[in-house]
Amino acid sequence: MTRPLKKRAAVLLSIATATAAAVAGQLGAAPAPAAAATTAATTATAPAPTAALRWTGCATSRYPTLQCASLKVPLDHARPSGRRITLALTRVPHTAAKSQGPLLVNPGGPGGSGRGLAPYIASALPKDVAAQYDVIGFDPRGVGKSEPALDCTGGHFNPVRPDSVPYTAQTEQANLERVRAFAEACRTKHADLLPHIDTVSTARDIEAIRTALGAPKLSYFGFSYGTYLGAVYAKLHPGRVHRLVLDSVVDPGGVWYEDNLAQDRAFDARHKAFLAWVARHDATYRLGTDPAAVEQRWYAMRAALRAAPAGGKVGPAELEDTYMPGGYYNGYWPNLAAAFSAYAVDGDAKPLVAAYERFGAVEPAAGNGYSVYTAVQCRDSAWPKDWNTWRGDMWRTHAEAPFMTWNNAWYNAPCAFWKAEPLQAPDVANADLPPALLLQATQDAATPFGGALTMRDKLKGSALVVEEGGGNHGVSLSGNTCLDEKVAAYLRTGRAADATCPAQPDPKPTSAGRAATPSAGGAALHGLLGFRS
Repeated sequence: MTRPLKKRAAVLLSIATATAAAVAGQLGAAPAPAAAATTAATTATAPAPTAALRWTGCATSRYPTLQCASLKVPLDHARPSGRRITLALTRVPHTAAKSQGPLLVNPGGPGGSGRGLAPYIASALPKDVAAQYDVIGFDPRGVGKSEPALDCTGGHFNPVRPDSVPYTAQTEQANLERVRAFAEACRTKHADLLPHIDTVSTARDIEAIRTALGAPKLSYFGFSYGTYLGAVYAKLHPGRVHRLVLDSVVDPGGVWYEDNLAQDRAFDARHKAFLAWVARHDATYRLGTDPAAVEQRWYAMRAALRAAPAGGKVGPAELEDTYMPGGYYNGYWPNLAAAFSAYAVDGDAKPLVAAYERFGAVEPAAGNGYSVYTAVQCRDSAWPKDWNTWRGDMWRTHAEAPFMTWNNAWYNAPCAFWKAEPLQAPDVANADLPPALLLQATQDAATPFGGALTMRDKLKGSALVVEEGGGNHGVSLSGNTCLDEKVAAYLRTGRAADATCPAQPDPKPTSAGRAATPSAGGAALHGLLGFRS
């Protein structure tokens, strides 16, 4: 899952991992009958007539064969003759004499734009493999260039926010007012769209794309939340799946409240791994050689920022936003460590503010991603409506995993105030698919390892390739040759087997005065997948 803030569109905990929301009733209006909701999630409706796609050139200097198209689909797939919305698509066409058909890609979120992922995947795959597929990206309903696009309200993440950890009743109340206001803004602005911004509806959009392409089957390559979306599509249309690649796998059994709690614990462990890396490089960062002592200094920095936000921008909540991306991708560690060192050792806040602006600050377009993320998350399954349940669960989890538990709670807390009955997430168990390929790092924070084991059990005949000791989120096509070879072989032949690959080495340290340069593949992929997405 990825959570959309900066370029985030991320998996739950929001899972930023992910989610799916449902089909039925308007937010703030009377919910659809339970039977109708169940039918929408589990049975196919008659598809609306779909026109063929008309592709036009939208080449860039880097991707000279890139093409673009748009497709109209029903807002409500249960009413195929009703209102229609528009999806934005990109394509890198196949060049081989014999094609294996379309390969649809999704970066996760929910809320992530997939248009830029298609050319990246096409260029990252071996040439002979990419040549066999039309690699297709799309902006899911509500996202990016698809129309209409959601954007509930501006300024929700403007600094300096209240401390995420509600040490006082006043701080808790201030955060509650923020999230209630966001939920109400969504209801007021997008009441007509919100009942249809969900994973099942998006999966039906994928089927509409396949139909418009005129392809008897399609292949699918999804990251993070995109793994859940792919599994839902496969559940609805198992006979239409040619290949299925799922990288950094959402736990389909925890959608979504429990998945978020699991993510809190995993992010705390990954943050400790970052601090231990800092301790190993004391010669560069001068923060000590004992990981526990380095951790104490990080929390001392957090406490100091509570009293005096750095640059008038970086308080405790913004500090967590800044360091959370390190849990998604260790290529960011050198920059984050240098900012930590500059503040804690030299008393220089400028690198910390710069790190916040790079990793944590919200871009204007991020309101769209977060709005879609929330809409999908809140409608896909039941969230506790009694705030006392949240409070108790968060304090218990915070006691063992303080790094992001409360930050993540407020990210998802609009779901406590969503004014619609939740839907039930479909069971993705599937015995009717060709073999699927799953890829997972053992220390992934955004989609903890157990989720991949659960998904493998649910997708009969699937294979799991494990990056042993790895902690990044999104592990294929980013520099690990062993993993990349497994993906390429699977896309060539459709054959897959369980395997283990070693993790890539941790990054080298860099000083505060020198910017770190992450691996080209890893940095490019994680820029597309986003973080907190």
